[in-house]
Amino acid sequence: MYAVVGCNECAAMWLLTDPRASDSARCPRCGKTHQTAKLKRFFESEDRDAAREARAALLAKKRDESAAFAELDHVSELERAVEDAGIDDREYLEASGIDADAVDEAGARAEGGGSGSRSRTEIVRDAVEAVDEPTEGNVVAHASERGVPVEAAREILTRLARRGELSESGGRYRTL
Repeated sequence: MYAVVGCNECAAMWLLTDPRASDSARCPRCGKTHQTAKLKRFFESEDRDAAREARAALLAKKRDESAAFAELDHVSELERAVEDAGIDDREYLEASGIDADAVDEAGARAEGGGSGSRSRTEIVRDAVEAVDEPTEGNVVAHASERGVPVEAAREILTRLARRGELSESGGRYRTL
């Protein structure tokens, strides 16, 4: 279950995954903690894409951009168009004369593949959840204390946000 909820302090809207699973939720923008039972639900759905689309429509309406939003494709169609645009990483590497399989193997080793330890990506994702104020600096510091190089932690944080696994608002990150 996904719900589009809003903060009564700063008017931010975000997706809440399984709103009945926890008693409280923190606003990603201002950090205010809300009781999930009292949060206003603007939209609820079992489908994550439907909830994301509803949030986007609500934000467009809030900014008087409903007409422009109506002209856009559905969020999932836009994501497919982005994925289809340009060349993928493997194609790029091979065109550059680099063995893409060797790169994949090196990436798996760097991420801690097979050793039973947490990968760098998992450590960064965990850091977002673990720190009280999940800003880039705090998340990177937390991850670097656990063996992730500072620059790698920044890259992973950016990559996770680009993929939609994290969201960033007002300099704070949260998992989706």
